[in-house]
Amino acid sequence: QVQLVESGGGLVQPGGSLRLSCAASRNTLDYNAIGWLRQSPGKEREGVACIGSDGEYIYYADSVKGRFTISRDYAKNTVYLQMASLKSEDTGVYYCAAGQLPYCTGSYLPIRGRGTQVTVSS
Repeated sequence: QVQLVESGGGLVQPGGSLRLSCAASRNTLDYNAIGWLRQSPGKEREGVACIGSDGEYIYYADSVKGRFTISRDYAKNTVYLQMASLKSEDTGVYYCAAGQLPYCTGSYLPIRGRGTQVTVSS
């Protein structure tokens, strides 16, 4: 089973930017969706952004459209989440996750990393 390791979280002011990285232990071409789940305080875990193995399937939650960009580097087995115009409601633990089906929800992304904390606060 592939291992996923997140990095890049931290504390950022509202309006700022961060880039999260998810390094996989091997190529993830056999997963039809890989991306990011977010667990925010007092909220249910939600799919934030996902990308398919061929890069054609891309999903963004409505709350991050126009602000977040997901991409992947096949040579490095790494998926990125570029986050801009961050808001306090973006605060949470971000988990890199993967699954066999092209759906960006927790129930379809059973392979997960340990998460990285993102805090948006002044």
